Amino acid sequence: MAVKFYTREELASHNTHKSCWVVYNGKVYDVTEFIQDHPGGDDLILEYGGRDVTAIMKDELEHDHSEAAYEILEEYCIGQVAPLKKKTLGDVEEDYAKPDFHPSVTDTALDVKKNQFLDLRKPLIPQMLRGNFTKEFYLEQVHKPRYLAEPAQFFGHPLLEPLSKTAWYVVPIIWLPVVGYSMKLSLDYGMPLGSVLSFALGVVIWSLLEYGLHRFLFHVDEWLPDHQLAFTLHFTLHGFHHYLPMDRLRLVMPPALNVLISYPLTRLGHALFPPMMAYGVIAGGYFGYILYDCVHYYLHHAKVFEFHFKEMKKYHMAHHYKDFELGYGITSKVWDYIFGTVLHYKA
Repeated sequence: MAVKFYTREELASHNTHKSCWVVYNGKVYDVTEFIQDHPGGDDLILEYGGRDVTAIMKDELEHDHSEAAYEILEEYCIGQVAPLKKKTLGDVEEDYAKPDFHPSVTDTALDVKKNQFLDLRKPLIPQMLRGNFTKEFYLEQVHKPRYLAEPAQFFGHPLLEPLSKTAWYVVPIIWLPVVGYSMKLSLDYGMPLGSVLSFALGVVIWSLLEYGLHRFLFHVDEWLPDHQLAFTLHFTLHGFHHYLPMDRLRLVMPPALNVLISYPLTRLGHALFPPMMAYGVIAGGYFGYILYDCVHYYLHHAKVFEFHFKEMKKYHMAHHYKDFELGYGITSKVWDYIFGTVLHYKA
């Protein structure tokens, strides 16, 4: 079940006997039923209704609380405070839903002076490794999109830098032969209908993986360890894409990273299905991946077709420029609807 998020404005309106909410350590609690049973009196809770009680709960001089009190409080948890979603620079947020959306170039000198994060004029990964950011600061900054006219410097090393860049057409060139070969191996078993159905199943499985990897691996923000190395890994995997979402050469997955992710998944496919089905499912999975990466690039860098893609472009741009904690689907919204993470945005 998806976590429910509440804005500060919503919280502030729940400060009466009929509906009283409080915030403790970022979590939202509906303590309406507990007001009359509070040992310190209902007036003390109502005084802090709709507000953050973290500091007052820990203040022993004001009102000492036992472990049991915190256990009781957990029973009334209804969600979490929504993080600040002002993730844009300039007027980008006003334009992201336009079909010809294109952000303005970031003033790199002003950006580093104002935000004290990364200098876009220098290689980014060395800066991440040397940084000393808090988790809150890192996540706030990495979800503020910037834009450069040319690809950013990633490693700054003549041998490593090319490995960080992948043109979109590399994806079908490398992986379509894998699709064809895997499908041939499935068809060699002499059951063409079974091979076709297995291929279709593979496409469906990939669509679920697309959603799951995006939500639970690439957006692991809540469980991200508060350590600079963890931030650097997060930045390398997906944080960079939210930081510079229009970088043309770092939008599709590099082949080496794809191998690392897909190899155990193909082994799992062979373990779960008989050979004919396994090869068909693997072919469909790789085909689904090719569609995903090519569509992802298309949504970012093309004036898309009206049918389906215009809507998905707006939807995905809203994920980047409005709310990065919703809208995980790239090729479709199906799994967002199923798992309750649909992103609503202005038309």
